[in-house]
Amino acid sequence: MKLPVEGGCACGEIRYECAGEPVFVLNCHCRDCQQATGSPMVTNIFVKKPDFKLLRGTPKSREITAESGNRIERFFCGGCGSPLFTDPKGYPDFWGIRAVSLDDPSAVQPGAHIWTSSAQPWDHITDELPRFPKNLPAG
Repeated sequence: MKLPVEGGCACGEIRYECAGEPVFVLNCHCRDCQQATGSPMVTNIFVKKPDFKLLRGTPKSREITAESGNRIERFFCGGCGSPLFTDPKGYPDFWGIRAVSLDDPSAVQPGAHIWTSSAQPWDHITDELPRFPKNLPAG
């Protein structure tokens, strides 16, 4: 992925930049991600907080307790509703960027599927990426 990368919401009100390589990229099938996005899974790019910068706009946010038990703050555009990024409180050094909010999401290469125990039965995972019923194993 050529850095820096930029992204934002559908209406252009919110813009951000990420200057660092992703630490990991995961396809998440948890119910929280499903409900937050209206899709069967979400590709999240986890980057170090210092590498992320808001360029324009002020996103709205809501904090919830995720299926994992950790608190997570979701950021979205108040104008168009686009989900943008998250602050996973259980991982305080990272931002989780919604891959589809990047200007070029095709540059992203997921490394695993997580929370497959919550995947919808009609959401067939057909790739060869590692799969985990919950979060990635510690370590």
